[in-house]
Amino acid sequence: MSSRRIFRPLLAPLMALALLGTASAAAGAAEAQAAQPVAPDTMAARVQGCTACHGVHGEGTDNDYFPRLAGKPADYLYNQLQNFREGRRKYPPMNYLVTYLSDDYLHQIATYFSQQRPPYPQPAKPTVSASTVTKGQQIVLNGDPSRNIPACAACHGATLTGMEPAIPGLVGLHSDYISAQLGAWRAGSRHAKAPDCMQQIASRLTDDDVTAVAAWLSTQTAPANPVPAPAGSRKMPLACGSEPQ
Repeated sequence: MSSRRIFRPLLAPLMALALLGTASAAAGAAEAQAAQPVAPDTMAARVQGCTACHGVHGEGTDNDYFPRLAGKPADYLYNQLQNFREGRRKYPPMNYLVTYLSDDYLHQIATYFSQQRPPYPQPAKPTVSASTVTKGQQIVLNGDPSRNIPACAACHGATLTGMEPAIPGLVGLHSDYISAQLGAWRAGSRHAKAPDCMQQIASRLTDDDVTAVAAWLSTQTAPANPVPAPAGSRKMPLACGSEPQ
């Protein structure tokens, strides 16, 4: 008897079993895929690339160089995201993160963090001399007219919580972060839209001024209602390209 005659009756059942196995495997894969958790399509989920450094609610971290984002005016945050995308601010992880994001998406991210209200950290204890802290207070609250340096409070507010739509609050920031940003403006490695008012002001500060201002600001307690002042509630002492007049 031919071997073909022996195996022919078995061929159909074997093929059916193979097909059944394939179908069962496909069904199992589909079930496994369906069982996988699906990340919610929310802004909180989308901004996890930001919160890894800036805190779950944008509250900032103990690392001095990751500042608080929460509660800052949306247009300020949007301007900074644009500055990173377009190279006016240089920090490679941020530059890379926003390189391909649209203006609309940057607006959504900025609005999300502007609406967060986590608690502020406890103010820092001074690590410099009392005279240095006093000097910082003088510059922040009164400026130095002899050198054409306006008070920080003239723009950022008496309570240092900023002003809508694009002036940031300064309260709740680490002294090293403040020093680093003032230093970046002085060195020309940080820019904003022209006229770049902060670059103009920072270029008139000395190293001692920067240390003093950063030290005093970092020791300030956030007010009970730390929201930015309404737009137009303060008259700007000079024109700033990122702040509409």
